[in-house]
Amino acid sequence: MTGAVALLITGDPETWAIIRQSLLISVSATVASLLLGAPIGAWIALATFRGRGLLLTIFNTGFGLPPVVVGLVLSILLLRHGPLGWLNLRFTPGAMIAAQFILSLPIIISLTAQAVQQLNSKLRLQMRALGASRRQTLWLLAREIRLPLIGAYMAGFGAVLSEVGASQMVGGNLPGSTRVLTTAIVMETGMGHYDRAIAYGIVLLVLVALIVGILTFVQQRDDRQ
Repeated sequence: MTGAVALLITGDPETWAIIRQSLLISVSATVASLLLGAPIGAWIALATFRGRGLLLTIFNTGFGLPPVVVGLVLSILLLRHGPLGWLNLRFTPGAMIAAQFILSLPIIISLTAQAVQQLNSKLRLQMRALGASRRQTLWLLAREIRLPLIGAYMAGFGAVLSEVGASQMVGGNLPGSTRVLTTAIVMETGMGHYDRAIAYGIVLLVLVALIVGILTFVQQRDDRQ
């Protein structure tokens, strides 16, 4: 434990490189999933079509989607002779972003759909009565659910920042490229370097607490206003 604290205090360059890569990959994946998932979730909540309940069930299943399964499927697709092999993404940060995007997207879609469904149905009727276009209606609804959207992002970010299976399988844990905190913890533990593994674990917990804390502060301040 003493070695872990010393490693954090001295500002080990490798540790900081892993932290930067972890944040870059997870933030990129979850921002992309929010930009795509929020409109899809709102559309599912507002639209009426056959199979809507089944579609929501599929996205809700995403809360328990095993990262190793996502990693396995994506690894096969990205093989040199696989359907997506021409992209040359295997063992790159791009492959890890894709995997984390797939993991976080259904979470954000489901939570957005739930937030829209919980809005007062009269609100949409008032918007239509005032002549709001479909785009204006979606924008106004987004403003109404901005606090749940922050919560949806927190859920998606927390899920992918702490996952290891998919990142390990599609990224390969390459130093300076695809090594992130979770894969580094697994590697260092396997090598018996427990001080470094503990240091990475502490950093991971602090990062999650810091980012979620900031988003919670923004959420609560907006709620008070």
